[in-house]
Amino acid sequence: MTHVFHRHLQHTPPVAVGGQGLFLRDAAGREYLDASGGAAVSSLGHGHPDVLTAMHAQIDRLAYAHTSFFTTEVAEQLAEQLVRTAPAGTSHAYFVSGGSEAVEAALKMARQYFVEIGQPERTHFIARRQSYHGNTLGALAVGGNAWRRAPFAPILVEATHVAPCYPYREQQAGETPEAYGLRLARELEEAIVALDPRTVLAFVAETIGGATAGVLTPVPGYFKAVREVCDRHGVLLILDEVMCGMGRTGTLHACEQEGVVPDLITVAKGLGGGYQPIGAVLAQRHIVDAMSQGSGFFQHGHTYLGHPVACAAALAVQQVIERDGLLAKVRTDGDFLGQALRDALGAHPHVGDIRGRGFFWGVELVADRASKAPFDPAQKVHARLKKKAMDLGLLCYPFGGTVDGNQGDHVLLAPPYIASREQLVSIAALLAQAVDAVTSTATLPRQPSPC
Repeated sequence: MTHVFHRHLQHTPPVAVGGQGLFLRDAAGREYLDASGGAAVSSLGHGHPDVLTAMHAQIDRLAYAHTSFFTTEVAEQLAEQLVRTAPAGTSHAYFVSGGSEAVEAALKMARQYFVEIGQPERTHFIARRQSYHGNTLGALAVGGNAWRRAPFAPILVEATHVAPCYPYREQQAGETPEAYGLRLARELEEAIVALDPRTVLAFVAETIGGATAGVLTPVPGYFKAVREVCDRHGVLLILDEVMCGMGRTGTLHACEQEGVVPDLITVAKGLGGGYQPIGAVLAQRHIVDAMSQGSGFFQHGHTYLGHPVACAAALAVQQVIERDGLLAKVRTDGDFLGQALRDALGAHPHVGDIRGRGFFWGVELVADRASKAPFDPAQKVHARLKKKAMDLGLLCYPFGGTVDGNQGDHVLLAPPYIASREQLVSIAALLAQAVDAVTSTATLPRQPSPC
């Protein structure tokens, strides 16, 4: 009997006992090809010697020091690394223990920024439907996934949600991608105006929609138009790159490919590659200056801020990515992975869309390809797909509610950056087997009877 409070209380998962490279091994001796890096966490795979060496050295030197008393050399080095490689104007990194904490800190930074500059009337956040920003209450409040929000809605702060950038389902017939992006930016501006621009703090968005939307890549010009709208009304732009950042899409920050610089960026997952819990908020200088020249401190904090061993692991991960040229590899091999997925699944009758960038791909499953009709949620296609893939020795990241928080199924792939092309082909082939097996037994929607 387990005494661990597992995510699913009627099912105890296999016991993981080892991992090397792209493979994990359970207590029964089974090996699994990790095609999703857990939840898009593992950027260098498992057991990387350089990261393990850095962690051991830091533990021997200093395991913990509270940030209300000390800084540490390794935290300073990691911050220097991250600021040097961040978008122009980034001046500081605020270290936390994960993605939800990073988003929570960014929301509070945005609020305190406006208090410091004499605009305390700004209290409202705008985000997007079908977004996911974390499970702490503030992060959940700005998140737009209906299923995750529903049980806790009465205790969430109010936020306004506008349309996601979801061209597969929401770009209109005859509408160019650029026109679609501008339409979404106008919707954002209309929401700001309706609320009164003087009351809006920030627009919060995943640069590439992640877990709950199945890798929604933005159309050209969308984020530039969003940045212009935010600037016009004095609203901050917070980009959540917890899942899509730190090299996942082929550049260190996904927003680099959109040609925009946000006021705050949240990162986690690929920052430390799973070797230790760590996240960060990367802040533009004007945010930090407002606090420095005002109250002089950020009214926030956690016990494990800037944990030395976590910082050592993250620094080693980032140094390996830079030293080994893995960003360029992710770009070129990402194209290869995309083609492998299209070759294996592009003509599948129950695959509606294959989308992604770098080592971050989503496959949206449909009951009917022509109408894009989703499977009945009661069939739990995504859950069955996860089980079947694991039976085949593949770890992927399926999720339900893709369309509206209730309907729709997708599977997310986010392999470690070290994956070989042979392993990428295996990932596509195993996923195709799992999709075939699950959709072949799924019940299709009834067709209307002819008159």
